[in-house]
This record gives sequence, structure tokens and C-alpha cells, in this order.
Amino acid sequence: MGFTIGGSRGTKEFRSGTRRRGRTSECTAVAEYTGLWGWDVVPGARAAAPSRDCSCGDGRCAAPGAHPLPFARTVPAGATLDEVTDAWAGCPGAAILLPVGRAFDVIEVSEEAGRRALVRLERMGLPLGPVIVTADGRAQFFVAPGAAAELPQLLYRMGWDDADLDLRALGPGAFVTAPPSDRAGLGRTGWLRPPALDCAGGPPQARLLLGTLAYICHRLRR
Repeated sequence: MGFTIGGSRGTKEFRSGTRRRGRTSECTAVAEYTGLWGWDVVPGARAAAPSRDCSCGDGRCAAPGAHPLPFARTVPAGATLDEVTDAWAGCPGAAILLPVGRAFDVIEVSEEAGRRALVRLERMGLPLGPVIVTADGRAQFFVAPGAAAELPQLLYRMGWDDADLDLRALGPGAFVTAPPSDRAGLGRTGWLRPPALDCAGGPPQARLLLGTLAYICHRLRR
């Protein structure tokens, strides 16, 4: 994987003032995700507060502002800024969704648990991937693919299978809303720990983080 947005061609495009016209901050962010971090991106629906009507147009939408747009095509890993701009032109203002289960799975806990766990994990010197914080108070830790399927067995092995934990895993078929997009009309998502070169080769195995996350979740339940 290269560490320029879309390779040398993408880098030159960023320097061109003419080509920048009409591009949005969403396009720039998507190009970073595809070109720098090697993630697929899917254009997603948005929901406007206070009614939170979904931009998909379905008045009975079950997940307003938190699902891919119908018929929107995936922007694949490696796409350049020009390719991203062309794709986003068909769905201006779309939310940036990252498909889970391809380059990463996600372990989600409360924001408070996530912040406390992150401090402890960093002090322990454990490998860490990106962590998203959502407007509704959740922290989403990126871990290696397969974590969602393995979670029950991992919790069992660690002795946390019977505990009432505010912890879940997201796997194939799920999507996370990536910064700087708004999620479900609740507000913008942000990075609790942004992507970095030290985790560009892939997020850590879930087992390395799960014990600490489970322990913090358990302490907060008491």
C-alpha cells in the first residue's frame, strides 16, 4: 500500500488549483480513506435534525441517516481524488460510510469506556488501530477482520461470557459513519484515535484489546 493519496497521480491532483474546483471536504476525506488507508467507502444517507427524516426519501426508513444510499456504488480502496470526486458527484452531500468486515471489524463500547480503555492500552504499549467517537456517545475500535465471529469464544476464554457488558462487535454487513460526516442527524463523528502509519498495515487482533475493554465496561456497570 502506498502512503500518498491515490499515489503520485493523486498527489499531483491535490496541487492543482483548477482541479480542486467543486471538490468538497467529504471528497478529500474519502480520497484519504481510499488512497492512504486502503479502505472502501460507500456513500450514505443523511438525516436532518430535528425531525431526522432520511435523505433516502423513505418515510418509514428503519435507520434514518445511517445506511448506504440505494444504488450508490462503492468507491474502492485505491481510488484517486479525481475518481472520488466523480463518484461523489452523483450523490452530493452523502455521508461517508466505511464497510465493516473487509479491512477491519469493530468493537463498540460506550464513549466513557472507550476513553478510559484507550489511556490504559496506550500505557501498556499495545498495538492500536483507529477509534471513532460518535455523536451518540459510542467509541468504535478498529480491529482485525473476523473479530465479530470470534467475539463469543474470546469472551468465554477470558471469563467475561457471563458478564453484562455494554460491548458488541460489528462485522460483515455493518457500516460505520466516518469523520467528518454526521450520523443519523445526531451530530458529526470524530476520531478518538485517528488513523496513523503505525497501524497502516492492518488493525490489531481483537484479543489484544478485548480484556481491557471488557474490564473497563464491567467497572462502569458496577
